[in-house]
Amino acid sequence: MAKNHRSDRPSAQPVSRLSPGTILDRLAAGPSRASRITHTEHLPPREGRHAVWPDRIRSEVIAAVQACGIEHPWAHQARAAEHALDGESVVVATGTASGKSLAYLVPVLSTLLDGSEAPNGRGSTALYLAPTKALAADQCRSVKELSQPLGHSVRPAVYDGDTPVEEREWVRQYANYVLTNPDMLHRGILPSHPRWSSFLKSLKYVVIDECHTYRGVFGSHVAQVLRRLRRLCARYGASPVFLLASATAAQPSVAAGRLTGLPVVEVADDASPRGELVFALWEPPLTEMQGEKGAPVRRTATAETAELLTDLAVQGVRTVAFVRSRRGAELISVIAQERLAEVDRSLARRVAAYRGGYLPEERRALEQALHSGELLGLAATTALELGIDVSGLDAVLIAGYPGTRASLWQQAGRAGRAGQGALAVLVARDDPLDTFLVHHPEALFDQPVESTVLDPDNPYVLAPHLCAAAAELPLTDEDLVLFGPATEELLPQLEAAKLLRRRTKAWHWTRRERAADLTDIRGEGGRPIQVVEAGTGRLLGTVDEGAAHSTVHEGAVHLHQGRTYLVRSLDLEDSVALVEQASPSYSTVARDTTSISVLETAVEIPWGAGRLCYGSVEVTNQVVSFLRRRLITGEVLGETKLDLPPRTLRTRAVWWTVTEDQLDAARINPEILGGALHAAEHASIGMLPLFATCDRWDIGGVSIPLHPDTLLPTVFVYDGHPGGAGFAERAFHTAREWLTATRQAIASCECDAGCPSCIQSPKCGNGNDPLHKRGAVRLLTVLLQGAPGEEAVGAGGAPQGSPVAVGDAPQGPRAGAPEESGAPADPAVPQVPPVP
Repeated sequence: MAKNHRSDRPSAQPVSRLSPGTILDRLAAGPSRASRITHTEHLPPREGRHAVWPDRIRSEVIAAVQACGIEHPWAHQARAAEHALDGESVVVATGTASGKSLAYLVPVLSTLLDGSEAPNGRGSTALYLAPTKALAADQCRSVKELSQPLGHSVRPAVYDGDTPVEEREWVRQYANYVLTNPDMLHRGILPSHPRWSSFLKSLKYVVIDECHTYRGVFGSHVAQVLRRLRRLCARYGASPVFLLASATAAQPSVAAGRLTGLPVVEVADDASPRGELVFALWEPPLTEMQGEKGAPVRRTATAETAELLTDLAVQGVRTVAFVRSRRGAELISVIAQERLAEVDRSLARRVAAYRGGYLPEERRALEQALHSGELLGLAATTALELGIDVSGLDAVLIAGYPGTRASLWQQAGRAGRAGQGALAVLVARDDPLDTFLVHHPEALFDQPVESTVLDPDNPYVLAPHLCAAAAELPLTDEDLVLFGPATEELLPQLEAAKLLRRRTKAWHWTRRERAADLTDIRGEGGRPIQVVEAGTGRLLGTVDEGAAHSTVHEGAVHLHQGRTYLVRSLDLEDSVALVEQASPSYSTVARDTTSISVLETAVEIPWGAGRLCYGSVEVTNQVVSFLRRRLITGEVLGETKLDLPPRTLRTRAVWWTVTEDQLDAARINPEILGGALHAAEHASIGMLPLFATCDRWDIGGVSIPLHPDTLLPTVFVYDGHPGGAGFAERAFHTAREWLTATRQAIASCECDAGCPSCIQSPKCGNGNDPLHKRGAVRLLTVLLQGAPGEEAVGAGGAPQGSPVAVGDAPQGPRAGAPEESGAPADPAVPQVPPVP
């Protein structure tokens, strides 16, 4: 077992509780358990450095903070508060549990207290933005506790989709610290700005928590929402200061500046103490089962994580198990509950699942139970990855690499938040990337977090926000600078599409419907599908429209809070899936087909006789059937055909072609060509997250022995978002390193003909057939022999309007987003001009 003890930071006194090393030793004590740990990373504890609050902070606020047991701030908290009071936008980029919330809350509360003494009007106001409802609700609880000694001078309130209608008017008129999310700001607050005028004209601060989550297409949308907010604030005479926070961001000031459109000061020197962190890489064992083509199969990360969660709960170790999918979270909790019931029935009730799609009251109850310690274990999606206060956790299990190093550290940081030591365990899935990482720990522990891909100028993002802005206030020439250089080119296209009309010196929205309602900033596409119990008519929860084809199709197994249901019917027109409770001995996995056509080649460079290209494509996808797989083992029990409509996606892709001569050099004959291309496609998608700040849920791929547009054997890898998200562009610019790592991952795998650790994909739409491992190695070898140097790839330049890389962060899987021949989660993208 490899160990890496780091001593670059001073040690602090150990905490008086079970050490993370002891917890890991107990987990590894079972039969063959120790051999599953491939590496252990040890990060020693660190002492903190105190400072004093700026003298401009109100004494009442300092007294309230001290009443919570915080006598002095950490140095980074005091620095951030100083910048905020100076009117400088600032990003606090320090580790998890480092007190970032207090760093922005203290200057905000002090300013609200000053404003409350104004003789007239509402007084100063502040807006807090969180990427999830859960985080906003958690922060509201914290603000109420902290500001209780300040009386009615601070009036915090949550304003989101769960806020009762009767409370919303009070929030608009009286709350001076409003906590919401970008979605509600986009659809609820900005379009109704006259009703929010007293709030906006007094707005002093905008807090953007967990700002690293705003990346890709979602982050680009949020960047334009913030520009619309700044425009309306200026209309009411306000110029708020932006306060941003992130525990995992590369180049935080650059990323924050790109997000807000303003210069942002960076505070990144973490002065808080940290407990010991033991981080183990864990590879499940091989089973006696054989997968497709007779390949050996490892035990699933789901089953392994459920077993570890059970063991930790029995020992009284408070744990969160992060899993990528909603179904996985439900399955882990069900397995753990069943095993715990065999030990002690009372323990089974202390483990639960937490995921999106639950009703609001269910989410709140789970959050409270975790916070209070009533729950010992929770299997959660990334909905719980962010800064919800779950102090007191002892361990974190991560079922499969979450897609980025930033997300990995974000999840690992959820334990030990009270300063105690913590254990984190990454449980590898049986796929190329996870296998590579658990055997190459330097790729995780010796590399910085990734850069954020963010492009507010993406025309598919910008166009609908120009329409929304024009509906809020007519657009003028002065607004062109605020919304970016692409605005001037887009406005005539929006006019031609009869969405905007120019009158004198301004552009006006022309339609009756609300412009903001035409854009889903999260790209989930359409209204959610309601999951309804057929016998009772009870609403169980919701599923994103983009995920419905693959998760709640007729015959699908649907899990909800430990109960299993079978989908009886899916009505796409009425957005309802009817389910009935059942106890099947299997789970279901959708299969699909994908085709792709080239719309425009933006950049093309020679790779020997072949070509490497980047440009715009249209992807057509259709879910055609589903597999029934036995629980735990994953054994395929059967396949059922489905009749669902196709979906289309216009996006950006990187693709490479090979010639007949290259195929001859690689000894690739027509019989194995399809398998060699398909294997190279799978493995390249599996390895791309190391180079392009994405995960397999962000990208898709197609391989074709003779593509009608290129007239050559071609492999495509595309962004799973309308208009692109920057991942394919990054793949284009790092193609030599990316495909070299892909070849290495296939060639170094010890299997004979291909396995999930190298070329098989768990979500292949073609059932991992055909695949040819050795052919893929030979094909990539010949392709890479013609690869130009880095300077030649870079010389191609970023295509005009392509995403710009700036900072990066984690993102959980988008349900239903494409993978290998996966299902695009987004409906058809409008024709050029790119308008709603």
